[in-house]
Amino acid sequence: MNPLPIPQAVLRETASQTAGPYVHIGLAPQQAGFDIFQCRLGSSLLADGLEGQAIVLHGQVLDGAGAPVRDALLEIWQADAHGRYAGAEAGGFRGWARACTDFDSGGYRFDTIKPGRVMGRDGRWMAPHINVWLVARGINLGLHTRIYFADEAEANAADPVLNLIDGEARRQTLLALPDSSSDGLAYRFDIHLQGERETVFFEL
Repeated sequence: MNPLPIPQAVLRETASQTAGPYVHIGLAPQQAGFDIFQCRLGSSLLADGLEGQAIVLHGQVLDGAGAPVRDALLEIWQADAHGRYAGAEAGGFRGWARACTDFDSGGYRFDTIKPGRVMGRDGRWMAPHINVWLVARGINLGLHTRIYFADEAEANAADPVLNLIDGEARRQTLLALPDSSSDGLAYRFDIHLQGERETVFFEL
């Protein structure tokens, strides 16, 4: 016997919930001091035999007042140096990594390779970029953004996504700047959750 349908007026929206203060325990337990995973999917995408330019991607997550957000979690996914996402063609490149901001500074770091240009669905080339998803206490829905590279000016000028953003100042919030590092080529990308310098976030 099939149950009777429930009238729409009776159904109520499920209560929302933020990531909470314990996001590290569930998603990055090693940072919270728990060594419970045999295989850690951490913040490094580097591996032996991986083609491409190794880079350090680092920065801070900041709130609207410019204070560091010390409990944010970031996930990135990206193409390899040839513009291929993870799969057989990418030669085992995982393409995905996770990092938490430092409890003291709000800083984060990824060790990865600089991605190549990717062909978009409309047949247009996108500039090298890294996709980012961010959650933190007080954020009901994860935030999506992209990291482009300031030293890819020609490719950036033709990128279909960057060209959707009105105003040069707003586009600048998506550019990672070359930075000095003892570990080689590095880029700094600060994420501003609110305020005058708020990073551009996308609705997906």
